[in-house]
Amino acid sequence: MINLYIDFDGVIMNTIEVGYKKMDELGLERNVENCISFYGNLDWKKFLKECQEINNSIECIQKIVDSNLFNVNILSHINSLDEAIEKIKYIRKYFKDITFIPVPKKISKTKMVHTNGSILIDDYAGNLREWANEGGIGVRFSEKRNGKGFYAIDHLDQIIEFAKENISYENA
Repeated sequence: MINLYIDFDGVIMNTIEVGYKKMDELGLERNVENCISFYGNLDWKKFLKECQEINNSIECIQKIVDSNLFNVNILSHINSLDEAIEKIKYIRKYFKDITFIPVPKKISKTKMVHTNGSILIDDYAGNLREWANEGGIGVRFSEKRNGKGFYAIDHLDQIIEFAKENISYENA
């Protein structure tokens, strides 16, 4: 089985879109410092209720699990312990056996898990570049199918066909 890591924000849920809208309403500039502070101080239980699943992500993740091709994990940057807790609770409503790995925002996702030969689905090309530089396979989640140099998907279950066409399972 191939290790598959799926980002949460901007891939499973539209937390980035909703968060940016709220920041705009508050007149906050979208720089790194403001984003870390804004997301770090959110009431994540309330916030996740305002957000929506992207392109049937939960159903798509179930299809990925059912394919038996991957060891599925959620790998998500976090800005607070509350954020990690609420994201885990959200995922646990649907999946009991998927590992959720919270990554402090100041640490690269590549430092938390073994990247070599593993797939990361992420909406942020910067994370994918780091992943690829560490021997991993980056797949960009983009509703506009803009890969920014990476293979792009707009529904998570499209990773199944990508893997069947591009990955040898003999060595996995």
